[in-house]
Amino acid sequence: MALTLEQYASYLDSKSFQWPVPIPATSLRAKPHLKSLRGIKAVTWTIYGTLLQINEGDLKFTPENQLILNIALDKTIQEFKMWQSMSRKPGQPADYMREIYLRTLSDLQLAPSGGEKYPEILSERIWESIIKKLFQKEYQFDIGFYGSLNEYAKKIAFYFHASLQGTKSYPSAAATLEQLANNKIKQGLIADGQCFTYVQLKRAIFEQNPKIDLDQIMPLENRILSCDLRAKKPSEKLFLGSLERLGEQGIDPKEILHVGSNLTRDIAPAKEYGLHTALFAGDRASLVASSEQLKDPALRPDLLITELSQLLEVL
Repeated sequence: MALTLEQYASYLDSKSFQWPVPIPATSLRAKPHLKSLRGIKAVTWTIYGTLLQINEGDLKFTPENQLILNIALDKTIQEFKMWQSMSRKPGQPADYMREIYLRTLSDLQLAPSGGEKYPEILSERIWESIIKKLFQKEYQFDIGFYGSLNEYAKKIAFYFHASLQGTKSYPSAAATLEQLANNKIKQGLIADGQCFTYVQLKRAIFEQNPKIDLDQIMPLENRILSCDLRAKKPSEKLFLGSLERLGEQGIDPKEILHVGSNLTRDIAPAKEYGLHTALFAGDRASLVASSEQLKDPALRPDLLITELSQLLEVL
């Protein structure tokens, strides 16, 4: 039976892969703004830049440094034995793959979005398209191990992005999630993410505390990710989807606190739908907020936290 994506990630651990190490978070000269919030029954989280630290502050298809992209592509070519099915052109394999990758990404970005104002690009679709091109050169993969083409593409996407950007949980993330759960506060995700994002988060939380069962803290029905809805924040699909599911559990918008690090993509739409909000300002790389924006009532969060554990003081 083919490995699941989570099983595949564990399999890579057994091969002792060396992933990029996240650049240490740079703190800001921000003063926490804390106040007691009563009646909160649920906390929804953004992932990248809030629970999960990632190089450059957010998930990127193309990093600022082209050398980093080439290294990730070269590792992907080698791991999945693609070179034999790639056209022989002068230069390094990664240079040629970069052309294919960027062209495929551009094609998906220009594809019709079905009216969605903020469409999400699926990483596995990029690699599925690339693999189909390699099939023309008799490329093969182990279906028994990797699964169908779509499942295989998801595993390539995980490997590529893990090679591209280092990730780890922010300090006290695991302890904060656990304590909120112990306090009977439901938790979920309203987040931009790819097919592998929850696996990354789950592994990072496990690394902080192996005793935590993230699946129990954040059940599947409470996880709203952009890859599943084909729309990314601030699309109304994510927030309305979360409100509908939490509403089915008897929770009103005014009883939800949304935590994020981007004022326009996280805080503004959450406020628009009646949620309480907390801006995480613990990492200069992920924080997207200016002093001018913080003065705008439509953007100003209820809380400003510099450490995730500060939520425990107000809930």
